[in-house]
This record gives sequence, C-alpha cells and structure tokens, in this order.
Amino acid sequence: MGKATSFQTTHARRVNMKPLAAKPNLRNQQRVDVSTDITIEKPDGCCLTCQVSNLSRSGVMLSCDQDTVKQLVPGLKTPAPGHWIEVKTRFSVPVIANQPVTVLADGNIVHMRRIARDEFQIGIQFCEFEGNGFDYVDRYVAKLLSDARNPSSEAH
Repeated sequence: MGKATSFQTTHARRVNMKPLAAKPNLRNQQRVDVSTDITIEKPDGCCLTCQVSNLSRSGVMLSCDQDTVKQLVPGLKTPAPGHWIEVKTRFSVPVIANQPVTVLADGNIVHMRRIARDEFQIGIQFCEFEGNGFDYVDRYVAKLLSDARNPSSEAH
C-alpha cells in the first residue's frame, strides 16, 4: 500500500491527545460497534489491513488473524505498560450521510488477546490525530451512541 509518506497531508494540523498513566483504564470511553477496514502502518512503513470491531474517542479495537497479529505484535506478547507498539492508523468515518472522510491517527498498540484459534483482538489507543480527525471520530461516535439510545429515530 505504500511507505510512511503515504499518510502525509499537505495542510493538516495535529491534535495531541492527553497522555495516560502507566496503567491505562481500557474502558474510559464509551465504545460503539463498527465494522470497517482500517490500515495499520508499522514504523518500518509496512501496511496491514484489519477489521475494526469497535471504536471510541480514545481508541479502536481490531479483529485480526494470527498472521497479521504476528506482524504487529512481536512474539504475540501483549505490550507491557510504557512499552507500547507505535503505529499509524487510517480509516474512514461517515461525517454526513454517504460522505466518508479519512481519519489519520498515530496510536499505540496497548492490548492484545486471542479470541479464537485464528482470531485476535488488538487494542490501539490514539495519541495524535491529523487535521480534524478527532472531531470526525467524536461526531461519529456521538451519533452512533445517540442512535443506540433513540432507536425509534432510525425508522424515520
């Protein structure tokens, strides 16, 4: 898919996320179930595609097969606090109906667990967004949470 430069934008501002304590609360934001592709770029420029299983304002949970996880998490060992694995993420969220925007965010792999024989979950905590990425994620998560609270509004 390309090298690290593929995530560059010409006029994006960067938004820093608040740093977390050594042992983060993995449930500090409400999550919404989402099924979409996400591209993960490792520091060496290698890009991998995974499936998003849920999204929050502070991070994303991925569903990956064992081969993909082996490439992202050396030795299949969950990263220790403070020794997280840095990655870049690229995924799309719909800002207005049928008009997705691409979100670019730097993050850290902070969680990994095996779900089934060839299915793993990887948790990525966002640490920095490019451009309006945080605003896009914030609006999308808020809309999905609102829709979940008011299911009758979806029928109209």
